[in-house]
Amino acid sequence: MNVLALDLGTSSVRAMVFDDRATARPEALARRGFDLSIAADDSGTATLDADEYLAALIACVDELAKGGHLDDIGLVAASAQWHSVLPVDAAGRPLGPVITWLDTRPAPPDGATGPLDPEAFHQRTGAWWHRFYWTVKLPWLRASGLAPARYTGLVEYILTELLGAAPMSVSQASGTGMLDLATMEWDAEALDIAGVGTGQLPELAPLGWQGRLCAEYARRWPQLAGARWSPAIGDGAASNIGSGCVDESRAAVTVGTSAAVRLVQPAPRGAVLPPLPHRLWRYRVDDHRVVTGAAYSAGGNLFAWARRELRLPDGPSLEQTLAGITPFSGVRADPRLGGDRPPGTAPAGSGELRGIGFGTTAVEMFAGLMEGVCTMVLGDLQVIESTVDHPVAVTLGGGAIAASPWWRRAFESTLAPREVAHVDDPEVGCTGAALVALGRADQTPG
Repeated sequence: MNVLALDLGTSSVRAMVFDDRATARPEALARRGFDLSIAADDSGTATLDADEYLAALIACVDELAKGGHLDDIGLVAASAQWHSVLPVDAAGRPLGPVITWLDTRPAPPDGATGPLDPEAFHQRTGAWWHRFYWTVKLPWLRASGLAPARYTGLVEYILTELLGAAPMSVSQASGTGMLDLATMEWDAEALDIAGVGTGQLPELAPLGWQGRLCAEYARRWPQLAGARWSPAIGDGAASNIGSGCVDESRAAVTVGTSAAVRLVQPAPRGAVLPPLPHRLWRYRVDDHRVVTGAAYSAGGNLFAWARRELRLPDGPSLEQTLAGITPFSGVRADPRLGGDRPPGTAPAGSGELRGIGFGTTAVEMFAGLMEGVCTMVLGDLQVIESTVDHPVAVTLGGGAIAASPWWRRAFESTLAPREVAHVDDPEVGCTGAALVALGRADQTPG
């Protein structure tokens, strides 16, 4: 049996095929880039068109079908972006664009006060009352003049179109900031703060849920007509599993469009979860595990922006230019061009460069920005380590890390003396989704 794994990311959509040992078939990969609608005025707008996104995914699966790569697919897995929200009408049609994690416009209503006990709320949900989560996004959408019948995430919208019905996985639900992580039910106080009932939110997937293609797409892809679809998991959780960071001994530092540092811990339903430091979030991998960490709006998006705007070369030429730069020897930078991820509240446009003189070169400014991301990761890794009382090993991964050996060395220097490994697989999200769907999340990839 082969596995079709989908990666529903922020800047691209991917579909690839694995065998039943979660070994990738490298020739069976289709990808479509996708552009966020980002406001040029730094207002914080960052949205996606749901139907255009669906079309990009369909094109990927069509490409694999045309290439004869969908034979013997028995299982479909998905890694999908966390935190997105889409307002829909009673028929399930979008009333506007998808509000992504990168959108910094949502704000609490005037006079709203949030949780009665913010710390208890953070411990239960792993989240904060913050623009990043549905507790703020849903009231903000209503205040903007919309009257949604329901709210859904991007992945649930996509899968409902393909399957006819698709409940929300506990992993995706945890990314809304409204799930009680222990009971795996919608949190009563979060519902009250958001001003919604459970009927306005996606149904939560029961343990063991699996779906199948609806008739329209079964005719389009007959090879997938009998395949079982597993619940989608959050992209951060999938990246940890795909990097081999599956327990408390090893953290993943993943740099894709954004960047994050995360640690997976066992947490079966109803288990008492370890105390959660204020700086860290916690979400669900699945019914058996949680992932604790911190994330940043700066990652591969910052790398691409800085290279473009500073007129630097690409690929090996850029690496050759960077070779003469000693990490942390010059320009200092705050890389928060896209604002803060929670619990911070800095808006988009908060980036800074410091220590610049007339002798400063473009490549030195570039290096300072990349080093700024390394420094943020180190600070939060130290907080993660405080929850397990021992230093952890680190695995670096993600497409941006794979593309820049210099940035990888800067991370290694920053994180020393910890053991630092590197997984040279830009598709760790797909790999992780396939492993979880196969019930092999504790397996070393490859």
